[in-house]
Amino acid sequence: MSKIKVTPEEFKTFAKYILDISGIALDVGKEYLLETRLNPLLSKYQCNSYSDLMKKSKHGFNKKLKDEIIDAISTNETYFFRDKSPFKLLQHKILPDLIDKRSKKSFGKPTIRIWSAANSTGQELYSLAMTMIEMGVTLDKYNIRLVGTDISDAAITKASYGVYNKFEVARGLDPTRLNRFFNPMEDKYKVKDELRAMVQFKKMNLMKPFIGIGKFDIVLCRNVMIYFTTENRRKIYSDISKVMEPDGYLLIGSTESLVNDTDLFASFRYLNSVFYQFKR
Repeated sequence: MSKIKVTPEEFKTFAKYILDISGIALDVGKEYLLETRLNPLLSKYQCNSYSDLMKKSKHGFNKKLKDEIIDAISTNETYFFRDKSPFKLLQHKILPDLIDKRSKKSFGKPTIRIWSAANSTGQELYSLAMTMIEMGVTLDKYNIRLVGTDISDAAITKASYGVYNKFEVARGLDPTRLNRFFNPMEDKYKVKDELRAMVQFKKMNLMKPFIGIGKFDIVLCRNVMIYFTTENRRKIYSDISKVMEPDGYLLIGSTESLVNDTDLFASFRYLNSVFYQFKR
């Protein structure tokens, strides 16, 4: 099937549908993205138009179709130790300060709880786990809860499996870390049990209520808010604040800002990085 073009009216209607089911906002001008990402689904489900595809999704033609649309539209662009500076910030400032505070309050093993709120295919959370192991923050010494969530079923499945191809491990991983934390598996690499035991992955839509996720000392919500409307960003940051400990830390993308989205947090700078905590 040749590539089918989306009409202006179809784009408007489909963009509204995607916003409703995922919170992802597609502005006018992103027609090419819709066509590129969803054209394979038109072929798979023998649809002659995007309107037909949306109808089949809405009316339960296939229960998996809605999830496949979300998977296709979600931008799962990530890599190990992305931007580097946040991990240096965690290693040299946030984690040492947090461990000091939690150790003073704990009679047994201190508890460290961290949430990667837009985890994609797992590289961010595994990078964090590697950083912690290198610091000596391991399961035998601490109660560690590292949670990665994403709206995409495909992303969560890949993260949980923990297998990456040569291109993926080459992005951000030096040979020392690759050898220490991964096992070769044919032409791919699988995270070692030591790393996998520290993390858990769950499907989660940030536009839905945060039920049963628990409380966290650190929340990473990096490079995802650009896909949401201002109104939805405000809602999500408000919801995030409710699952953070009073002395917790929030990290967002290096090019992102909270200025127009929430006034709950104050910014702090350490070296070349910024982190946020509740205003006192």
